[in-house]
Amino acid sequence: MDGFKKRLNESIQLKLSFTLSLAILVVAILAGVFSFMSAFYEAHELQDDVLRQVAQLMDRQRLLPQHPSTDGRLKDSDEESRVIVQRLGESNPTLVSVDDGGLLPLPMTLADGLHTLDAGGETFRVLVKTTTVGERIAVAQESGFRNEIARDSALRTVMPFLILVPILLLIVADLVRKMFRPIATLSKEVDQRAEQELHAVEEEHLPIEVRPFAVAINRLLARVDQSMNAQRRFIADAAHELRSPLTALSLQAERLADTEMSDLALERLMVLRQGIERGRSLLDQLLTLAKAQSPTELPKSPVSIQGIYRRVLEDLMPLAEAKYIDIGVEGAQDALVWVSEMDVVAVVKNLVDNAIRYTPPGGRVDLSFSLAQGHVVLRVQDTGPGIPIAERARVFDPFYRALGSDQIGSGLGLSIVQAIANRIGAEIRLEFSDEENQTGLSVAVLIPIAGASDAEKSLPG
Repeated sequence: MDGFKKRLNESIQLKLSFTLSLAILVVAILAGVFSFMSAFYEAHELQDDVLRQVAQLMDRQRLLPQHPSTDGRLKDSDEESRVIVQRLGESNPTLVSVDDGGLLPLPMTLADGLHTLDAGGETFRVLVKTTTVGERIAVAQESGFRNEIARDSALRTVMPFLILVPILLLIVADLVRKMFRPIATLSKEVDQRAEQELHAVEEEHLPIEVRPFAVAINRLLARVDQSMNAQRRFIADAAHELRSPLTALSLQAERLADTEMSDLALERLMVLRQGIERGRSLLDQLLTLAKAQSPTELPKSPVSIQGIYRRVLEDLMPLAEAKYIDIGVEGAQDALVWVSEMDVVAVVKNLVDNAIRYTPPGGRVDLSFSLAQGHVVLRVQDTGPGIPIAERARVFDPFYRALGSDQIGSGLGLSIVQAIANRIGAEIRLEFSDEENQTGLSVAVLIPIAGASDAEKSLPG
């Protein structure tokens, strides 16, 4: 009961449905009781009129009540429905019982009018009337039969309530649910949005009472979008502003390396140049991350996966050759995806760059793709140490780097991949390349291919 009260207080829809249903039930019960009592009373009135009409007929036609028959013919008839007509105070010479059609023991002292009397262990409704010739007659009927007729008539009157009220309750519940459906649709729409989808929600189809909430949500989304744009502009502007001094420092370090200096100074200069190069790489990653978090327009033409792979390998092949890493693309088939070319290049390049950096010298990095369940699955596998399962949830955080890693990097590569995947509706899965030994990393990017049938076709390379 407490749980129901809590739900009732928390849900406007449930409270409205419960209140309307309760009000309908109360009104229906009151109306039903009133209708039943009115119909019951009217039925009795009609039956009293029958007694009056029989007495009036006896008086007008000057008919005389007949003594009860002893031949038993009344035993086969319905004694409850019969109307008894007799002279008031008349005795029962045949000693026939009332149930067998005998007379009622009525006293002469009864006044004219309607009476309810007990006779022979049963209740009768009796009308006493003095005829025009001065005789007093009694017209009677068993009350049980009268009550049965009255109840049946009253129940027929109440029957529409019993049938229509449940139907009305179902209609009310359905109408309330339909009235709240726009709110549920709005909440579902907002809940299913990606973090970059900050456009205003449609408010024209919402009820007037709910529209202020939609307006407030749109204003909040506009403020959030403005704040995120300002943040991205700040990151991009800061990276651009820092790039020039770092480039100048890099040139000065190169000039300094051409001068004569001691071995200790050369060693320290080398550390300085590595730091400058790391700073420049960090700035490039920050710019890429800012672009990945910005909204982009839909592509006008599909992008070739093999073309993206070749472009990335051309850029990163020197890094792989420096570590004697066997890198290449598995398979000669091609596929097309309706995604921005810059986005796919950024995703593949960051994944391959990480694979090369974390794969030991003499290792292997393989690029492949496949079609599965409406997705193009891009896969980059390496023979490096892999990522422990406990850390896979955090490796997508900006600037996070796995413990024990001695590689130089900014920790933004997978963050960029995740940001682009969220924007294009892709999914990222991390697995071990060697599940048995739990080594190596296999990164799968599932890009949806809905919207263009050509993307599902495999073309010869």
